Amino acid sequence: MRSNDIPLVRELDLFADMAEANFDELMQAAFLQRFPPQVQLITEGDPADFLYIVVEGGVELFAAHGGRETSIEIVRPVSTFILAAVLRDAAYLMSGRTVESCHILMVPAENVRTIFARDHVFARAVVRELSGRYRSVVKSLKNHKLRNAVERLANCLLRVHDEQGGNGTATLQVDKRTLAALLGMTPENLSRAFATLKPYGVEVNGREISLTRIDDLRNLAKPTPLIDDPAT
Repeated sequence: MRSNDIPLVRELDLFADMAEANFDELMQAAFLQRFPPQVQLITEGDPADFLYIVVEGGVELFAAHGGRETSIEIVRPVSTFILAAVLRDAAYLMSGRTVESCHILMVPAENVRTIFARDHVFARAVVRELSGRYRSVVKSLKNHKLRNAVERLANCLLRVHDEQGGNGTATLQVDKRTLAALLGMTPENLSRAFATLKPYGVEVNGREISLTRIDDLRNLAKPTPLIDDPAT
């Protein structure tokens, strides 16, 4: 892998405090590869042969069944995906494809399990990582079960707005079809939800969103840290 990528990976909570020799062993067995957009990296049902780390770009995790397909998550740098499948030596529950040009670090699953059994600091970091992922899934379930489509969209826009500086605009990082899937609705329902939010100061121009009545939008969305704050 590129030498300038090692510090990025080393700073991940998963690897930050593990023994240097064990980290070096993992990285020696790993390899970094660039992928163009729309390349499928993993397929649900296949055995987990690598732990994937997004160093640059974005990866869409998605699932399909009965002729339907839905997006689950967009993974951004620097973070891992399918860690649970790797540890359990189990099949992928999701598929994954690049949404843009990506640098992906691939660590052999068997090596991860070997270091997990040997390095207790790494093992504790893995437990923390999986605990965080579990809490994210609970928040996502609460978001989908306790809010209607308009409320889900409003909270999504507020989150993107705040992450991008809170200056009254938000730029969507995915196309609207993918956004609809992530929010658990059809593209048609997403369009209706945007129309419903227009009186609350939401103006749409492609992926550029203008938010001119933030307080009104917050009053409608009713964000809560128990759903919307990634730090909780």
